[in-house]
Amino acid sequence: MITNSFLRRAVIRSTTAALGLWLAGCANLSTSLHGRVPGQLSDAVPPATQSKAKPPASQATSGRDYRRDAAQRIYALNRARIYVGKLPPALYAVGTLQVYLDANGRVNSIRWLRIPEHAPEVIAEIERTVLAASPYPAAPRIGKPVWTDTWLWDQSGRFQLDSLSEGQLQPGEN
Repeated sequence: MITNSFLRRAVIRSTTAALGLWLAGCANLSTSLHGRVPGQLSDAVPPATQSKAKPPASQATSGRDYRRDAAQRIYALNRARIYVGKLPPALYAVGTLQVYLDANGRVNSIRWLRIPEHAPEVIAEIERTVLAASPYPAAPRIGKPVWTDTWLWDQSGRFQLDSLSEGQLQPGEN
């Protein structure tokens, strides 16, 4: 014999499960419609005209080795935005970002390790730049690389990545 208590618990469980599935579906729909990835702090989306050309595979055997390949991808797609030469002693913003990639070099998620909170426009621009450069080189020797780099942002809006940086001028040095 089925009791009211049993029916009530069954209805609550099924309603809770359905609500959970519905909310999970909404989160996935939101992510796919807005171009956001987990860990992203801004609403930045890559431009519609971003390059989808697949870069050559990386021969890196570690995440540290992979840094240069990922940074070179960013530089190749942003030549006019790269600060050439040694950076000035005082930078406008510095941010460190970890980018989690899938086996094909597409961005799965990001994680900020150092956030330039005083410069939300820089946060958005870094995220937009990272997303626009996808896909990154696949890394068959690593599988799913995690790329960590520090973004060194000048007042002019140009930047360098620490892994390819030309260094910084010392105070008083020209």
